Amino acid sequence: MDDLTLSLLPLTTTAEEGERDARVALLPVGSLEQHGPHLPLVTDTVIACVLARELARRHPVRLLPPLTISCSHEHAAWPGTVSISARTLHAVVTDIAASLGDTRLVLVNGHGGNHVLANVVQESRGAMALFPQAHEWEAAREAAGMSTDNDTDMHAGELETSVLLHTYPELVRPGRADHVTGPRDHMPTLGLAPYTPTGVVGRPSLATADKGRRLLAALTTGFAGHLDALDAVAAHQPDDGHHRPGQPRHQREQPVDD
Repeated sequence: MDDLTLSLLPLTTTAEEGERDARVALLPVGSLEQHGPHLPLVTDTVIACVLARELARRHPVRLLPPLTISCSHEHAAWPGTVSISARTLHAVVTDIAASLGDTRLVLVNGHGGNHVLANVVQESRGAMALFPQAHEWEAAREAAGMSTDNDTDMHAGELETSVLLHTYPELVRPGRADHVTGPRDHMPTLGLAPYTPTGVVGRPSLATADKGRRLLAALTTGFAGHLDALDAVAAHQPDDGHHRPGQPRHQREQPVDD
C-alpha cells in the first residue's frame, strides 16, 4: 500500500479509539467517476478524505475510512465510472450509523450526485449530519478567493483542482482545459455527456494550491456548527432506554433478569 493511500486512511488501534471515546464519527463519502483528462477517478474520495482528516485534526471526532463508490450515474458515458444505486448507498450508510451505537455520524460528502444522503440524514432524526452542504461550499469558495460558483464550476473545475494542487499535486495531470456550459436542466435524465465533451464543467485553469488551502481552512472553521447541532439534539433526548435512530437495540436495551 503506497504512502498516498495510507495518508487517506485512519490508522488508529482499537485501544486508541477506546481512549478517545469520541461522541461523533466522520464518514468520508467519495465516488469513482470521470473528472476530465486532468484529475483521477478517485478525486471526490480524495477530497472527502482530506477534508475529514482536517476536521479530525481540529475537533474531537473519530475518523472512519471512506466509501469509495457512490451514485455517479450521470457520468456513466465516460470510461472508468462505477456506481451503486441510491438504495444501496442509503442502506450502507444507515448500517454504518447503526453499528456506531451512541456515536453520532457526520457524512463528509465529496460528490454532489449523492442526493440520497440528505434523505438519510433527515430520517436519522438528529443522529446524523451532512457536511459540507451547498451553501457551505459556496461560502468556502468566496473565502478562498475563487472566481467561480457551484453552478458554473460544478465538476473538475477550479475548486476540485485547487484542493488537489494543495494536497496531492502529483495527481493533477497536464491539460487543464476549461469548459463552461449553459443551463443543464435535463442532466438527471440525460446525464452529463450532452453538456460537455471532456467531462469538465468549470474553470480548472484558475486553480491554485493556495485557493485549495484557503478553501479547506474555511470549511474546517465552519464545521463546528454541525457538532453543536448534534449536541443540541442529544441534550433533548431523554435517556429512557428506548432505541434511537442509528443505534443498535442491543446497545440500548438491557436483558430482563428472570
